[in-house]
Parts: sequence; structure tokens; C-alpha cells
Amino acid sequence: MLHLRLISPADTTDDVVRLIETTVGTAHLVVLPGVARDPAGDVVLCDVAREAGDGLVGELRRLGLAETGSIAVEDIGLSLSRRADEAEAEAPGEGADAVLWEGLTEATHEESTLSVTYLAFITLATMIAACGVVLDNAVLIVGAMAVGPEFGPLAGVCTALVRRTPRLAGRSLTALLVGFAAAMAVTVGFTLFMDAIGLFHRSQLDGDRPNTAFVYAPDAFSLIVAVLAGIAGTLSLTSAKSGALVGVAISVTTVPAAANAAVALAYGDTSQTIGSTKQLLLNLLGIVLAGVLTLLAQKWLWTGRRERVSRDGAPRTGGAGRAE
Repeated sequence: MLHLRLISPADTTDDVVRLIETTVGTAHLVVLPGVARDPAGDVVLCDVAREAGDGLVGELRRLGLAETGSIAVEDIGLSLSRRADEAEAEAPGEGADAVLWEGLTEATHEESTLSVTYLAFITLATMIAACGVVLDNAVLIVGAMAVGPEFGPLAGVCTALVRRTPRLAGRSLTALLVGFAAAMAVTVGFTLFMDAIGLFHRSQLDGDRPNTAFVYAPDAFSLIVAVLAGIAGTLSLTSAKSGALVGVAISVTTVPAAANAAVALAYGDTSQTIGSTKQLLLNLLGIVLAGVLTLLAQKWLWTGRRERVSRDGAPRTGGAGRAE
């Protein structure tokens, strides 16, 4: 279940309440007239099944509540209520499959911001991966994958393309491109420093590396894994499964490929630099392609389901409680 806290101008509250009362999957409606001060108006509280949340939030936005009042949504960790159980049963589909598009846009907007913290994480991840490729250490490669924050901007690009929000697309691409460029530039300097103090050597890069040679040798499996990871990552975001997202992070070779390209560039190895760059671009392309197609499929499925429910006129099994 989701909990909605709304601030509504007094002349809009009746429309807001009517909308909530006629929306399948809502419960626990409470109206507090005149208690809001900034912005001034009424406070309306209600719970809604996750699978009905996106439609309700969209209708509230069409009423202008995001401009004239406020719409706040939060997940309910525990709800012990027969009416809540009924509301979830009324709503179409399963909550785990539902997409809250406004929440997804907000989450990807935050994750795709080019901040000092984002740059620090992607740079540290690339430097860890540089140690991994030079030492041929698979553990360091996996650790670098887990640290890398690049899936946030990739998800932002996917969301922006599906929702047609150019500003989010620009923000996400900026974070992605500037982040990788900065991380690789710092890693080149890191490589030269490690070489100067005798911890890195050109022979380590050129020698046999059975555990990490894949990062500069893209093949068909590189694209296949990237596509599968893109689907899994997108599903983990839309269903709020953070554990699955960690698994996605350690299944693609974006950060290791960038690290290998930086190390090879520092040593003037053109072949590995080009190969690693191709691996990086192939993974990024596969993730974005899969993410966009996954979001489009979810959008199509849920639009069709809502239309069927609206056409069939699914009955409500009870009234939402209202206090004034």
C-alpha cells in the first residue's frame, strides 16, 4: 500500500475527495479542512494499493494539485486493516508488478544528478577496477562493479526516452559522460603514479589475464548479458527491489572496461584501449535498449489493464473512511 498526503485548496477539495472515493483500490480517506498553512488549504490523507497508485497520482496532477497544493507519496511498511486488504484485492494486478511512474521519474532524477558524491563513487570504482585488471583479480573487478553508480544515469536515460522528458535525458547523459570521462582521466593519473612507485607495470597489462581479459574483448555475449542486466535492473527499479539492483551492478562490465581503457591509455596500448572502449559502449547501449523496451512493455501492459478495469466498471467492496 501507498500513503498519500495531499494539500488541496479549499475550492478543489471536493473534486479531490470525489476522485479518491471513485478510484478502485483506495482506503482510509481522511479530510482535515483548513489545517494546511503553507500552502493554505485542506489536508487530505488516504491509502491506495500500489497497483492503483500511478493512475490516482496522474489524475491528481491533472487537477492541478502539484501546482496549487502538494502531493506526497510514501510506502507503507505495515498496514493491518481489513479495508486495506479489500482495497488491494480490488485493484488490478499485483503490487510488485506495478510501476509508479512519477516515483520512477523522481528516483532516476536524483540518481542521475552529477554531484561530487556521484563523481567520487564512479572514480573510486574505476580505480579499484584498474587494480583488478592489472593484478588479474576477479574479486576486485566484482567489487568495483558493485561500487559503480552508473546504473542511475542509465535508468534516467531510459525513463526520459519513454516519458519524453528532455531535461531528465540531458541530466542523465551529462552525469554518464562526464562521470566516465572524469573517472578515466583520474585513473590514467593513478596508473602513472602506481607505475612510478613500482606497483603497476606494463608487463602486467600485456601478460596473460584469464580472469579479466574479457573486459577488452567484446563479443556477442557482452551484448546479451548487457540486455539481460538492463531488463533486470529496470524491473528492480520499478518494483523497488534494491537487492536485485546490486546483482545487476555486478553483472555488467561498464566500470571494468572503462578502467582497462584508462590503464591501457596510460601505457599507450591502443589495441586494449579501443577494445575496452567498444566493450564499454556495447554494454551501455545494451542496457539502455533493454531498459527502454522493458519500460514500454510495462507501460503498455498497465495501460491495457487499467482500460479493461475502467470498461468493466469493477465494483468497490466498501467505502473509505472519512473524517471531517
